[in-house]
Amino acid sequence: MDFDLPEETRALQDMVRDFAAREITPHAAAWSEREEFPTHIFTKLGELGLMGMLVPEEYGGAGSDMVSYVAVMEELGAADQSVASSWNAHSTIGSLPLLAYGTEEQKQRWLAPLARGEAMGAFGLTEPEAGSDAAGIATTARRSENGWVINGTKMFITNAGTDISRGVTLLAATGRDDDGRKRYATFYVPTDTPGYTCGRKLKKLGWHAMDTRELVFEDCWIPEDHLIGEEGGGLRQFLAVLDKGRISVAALGLSLAKAALALAVKHATERHQFGRPLADFQAVAHKIADIGTGFEAARWLVYRAAWLADQGRPHATEAAMAKLYASEAAHRAASEAVQIHGGYGYIRESEISRFYADAKILEIGEGTNEIQRNVIAKALVKRA
Repeated sequence: MDFDLPEETRALQDMVRDFAAREITPHAAAWSEREEFPTHIFTKLGELGLMGMLVPEEYGGAGSDMVSYVAVMEELGAADQSVASSWNAHSTIGSLPLLAYGTEEQKQRWLAPLARGEAMGAFGLTEPEAGSDAAGIATTARRSENGWVINGTKMFITNAGTDISRGVTLLAATGRDDDGRKRYATFYVPTDTPGYTCGRKLKKLGWHAMDTRELVFEDCWIPEDHLIGEEGGGLRQFLAVLDKGRISVAALGLSLAKAALALAVKHATERHQFGRPLADFQAVAHKIADIGTGFEAARWLVYRAAWLADQGRPHATEAAMAKLYASEAAHRAASEAVQIHGGYGYIRESEISRFYADAKILEIGEGTNEIQRNVIAKALVKRA
């Protein structure tokens, strides 16, 4: 078995690492402190061809595979989790429903600007009373005069309120079948649509530079051609693109563990106590060993899930495993790295404190880790 990345992917990763070192790392702390969404960074990522990595070239993207996507995430996320998570939401759930189920006209109209980096992609699923229970959403869409009227509220939505946001793709309930089951559909709602209100930016524990908001829809009318895919298939459509989303969040966790390891090693070798570097003390050295081992284990779970996806093979269970393990490995790595930094790790000026604050959400977003365990257990029992 060959575990080396293809030469083209390594070159891409090197390019992104250099870009992040120049354009992101020196400014990430200031963006976080000001809770500032760095629009210009995403414009530059678009110029580099990275805003549509998973989108075919015919729609303005790069047509890359998931392994290359993970390799890029390793570098973006190790520089700043807010930038990487915003890029990730844009690249996966913000773009892939349009790619998978949009008409040719919808792809040219809405997907192509996303892939070129001219706009940020957002997807509205989570609601005040529905998160892990995606089928429990209360937002509704009813037919009305050559279109649809949407009513409801979405919560914790990424990228919908930036100055280059043009709209949001969302899931809504459209009625019930004869047997009483709810029907769902996916819609694209442009930002300036009457009845669509983008709420204030939410104050979060981490991901401070990411744009996260509540979205409110009050008798919001959209034309019929804003329906994406078939009416009644919305929930199935969303779940179909979710596996790539899980791999991408797993890659985000991998990148955080990578950053935590680098920061822990740097501090442990530069900081001296009792006349010796911290790394000379076994208690500290063992923490570094644990962080490194967790990082490597997560790395191959994530890359294997990405490789399976690229091969067109079943990968839902492997994506859930990768997301589960990588997110928890990242949380442990950040915690141990803060411990190694001591008091310096607890002040906001320290780089590791930002990664520590960012770590917890990885166990919650894109399906909580409790949900991942349900998915994994169900699959393993079925295989047995």
